[in-house]
Amino acid sequence: MKLIITKHNLGLWAASYICKRWQARSKDPFVLGLPTGGTVVDMYAALAGLVKNGKMSFKNIVTFNMDEYVGLPPQHAQSYHYYMKHNLFDHVDAQAQNIHILNGMAKDLPAECAQYEAAIAQAGGIDLFLGGVGRNGHLAFNEPGSSFDSRTRVMELTESTRQANARFFEGNPALVPTQALTVGIGTVLDAQELLFLASGASKAEAVARLTQGEITPSWPITALKTHTRAALLVDMQAAAALTGPAKTQMREALRLHPEEDIILTL
Repeated sequence: MKLIITKHNLGLWAASYICKRWQARSKDPFVLGLPTGGTVVDMYAALAGLVKNGKMSFKNIVTFNMDEYVGLPPQHAQSYHYYMKHNLFDHVDAQAQNIHILNGMAKDLPAECAQYEAAIAQAGGIDLFLGGVGRNGHLAFNEPGSSFDSRTRVMELTESTRQANARFFEGNPALVPTQALTVGIGTVLDAQELLFLASGASKAEAVARLTQGEITPSWPITALKTHTRAALLVDMQAAAALTGPAKTQMREALRLHPEEDIILTL
C-alpha cells in the first residue's frame, strides 16, 4: 500500500482523485463506498462543484455508506443519513435508488446488515472505497480487536470513540449512541481500491502504527496493508509521529521536493 503525505487540502485532493477514477472507469455503474466526518466535508463540497461544472455526474454512480448510528432516525441532525443529504446528495444528480445507507432504526438489525452485504454483492462490489481513520485506528466503526474478516454488523462503540464524537452531540458523550451499524473490515477489503484519509495531530499515532510493520486487529488501520490497491492520504500533522525509515524518507523528500506530495510504499 501507499502512504501519501500532502500539504494540500485532503478533501480537494480526494475529490480530484475520485473524479479521475470515475472518468477512467471501465463500467457503469461506478460503485463508491463513502464515509462521513469532518475530514471529508471539503471532499463532498468539491465533488458537488465538479458536478455543477459538468466535469462529473452521479447519475451512474451507486453509493454505499460505511455506517450509521443505531437509534437515530434519518432526520436527526447527527444521523449519517442527514449528513450525506446535506453535504452531498442535495447538491449532485444522484438517483435515489442508487443511494444506500444502513438503517439504524431497523427492527431487525442483523437482517439489515445481511441485506446490506447482499446489496453490495448485487451491485457488483465496490470499485473505490473512501474512508477515514479514528484516533484509535478504527475503520468505519470497526473498533480495535475487530476481525479483518468481519462483515457488516452491529458494533458497540468504545468510550474513546464516543468521546471523540461528543463534539457533534453538544459536547456530551452521554448523548452519543452506544451502538452503530458498520460495514466490516472484510467488507472494506473486498473493494477493488481503497483511499482512506487522516488529518490532524490526533491521528498521528494511528498513522505511525501503520508504518511500523505489525499488522494487528489491535490497530484496524493496519488492515489496509493487506490490500494490493490501498492508499492512506494524510496531512503533515497526521504524519508528525512517523519513526524509522518512514520518517527518514519523509524528511529527505521534503528536502528535495518541498512542494510535492510524498509517496511512501509500505
